[in-house]
Amino acid sequence: MEPAIHRFSDAEEFYLDHGCHIRELSSTSNDEAVSIARARVEPGVTTRWHRLQGIVERYLILAGEGVVEVGDLDPTSVTAGDTVIIPPDCPQRIQNTDERDLLFLAICSPRFDPAAYLDTEPPAGEV
Repeated sequence: MEPAIHRFSDAEEFYLDHGCHIRELSSTSNDEAVSIARARVEPGVTTRWHRLQGIVERYLILAGEGVVEVGDLDPTSVTAGDTVIIPPDCPQRIQNTDERDLLFLAICSPRFDPAAYLDTEPPAGEV
C-alpha cells in the first residue's frame, strides 16, 4: 500500500437502482481491507432490502434523519452521529424520513465488491 489522498467531487456521484446515490471516497485494490462511500438517500425514499455477502457494513450518519431496518432489530430512527453496524449477510434497508437528503458514510470491510450485493426485496404484492 502506498500513501494516497483522494479528493472529493460531487461530479463522481452515481445512482444505484436500489434507491441510493453513491460517491466512492476510498475503494481501491491497493486497500482491500476497507472501502468508504458517501451515500445519499433523497427525502421520502426507502432503499430496497438487500444484503452483502461476506462484508461487514457500517453506516455513519452525517446529516438528515431516517429509519433503518437491520436483521431482526426493530425499525430504529437514526440521525447525525449515529452508527449502524450491519453484519455480513444481514438484510438491511434505510428510509429517509426528513425533508432534506439523508447522508451517511458506508464503510465496508473487506472492501465492497458489487458481486457481494444481493437484492432481497420481496416481489411486488408480497410482504
